[in-house]
Amino acid sequence: MPLPPETFRKLASAKEVLIETHNGERPTKTIIWVVAAAGDLYIRSYRGDAGRWYQRALANPRVALILDDLRAEFDAVPATDPRSVDLASTAFREKYAGSGRSLDAMLEPDLLHTTMRLSPR
Repeated sequence: MPLPPETFRKLASAKEVLIETHNGERPTKTIIWVVAAAGDLYIRSYRGDAGRWYQRALANPRVALILDDLRAEFDAVPATDPRSVDLASTAFREKYAGSGRSLDAMLEPDLLHTTMRLSPR
């Protein structure tokens, strides 16, 4: 099911969102960055494989992004192909220019494999 355009715009323009992941029955929320590129939303773990939300999303790809009173459900799909990684990296550079070390962390070569595309549910 496609994401409503207004929902896409709100999530794509937000500086930070909450991602809700599941560890067993208990949902957990974590603040993350999200970017839009080529009509898709992408996320990446700045902590690499050590990121708890990332580990949970790999184990159970059903996630939600929350922004104020907006909640949108997705499947978090690994997007490690070169095109997706490049699209996401370019979007992170553009959206978070001036974010210093935080942006640098998101672009570290050893973290690129944590790129995920969000597929609306």
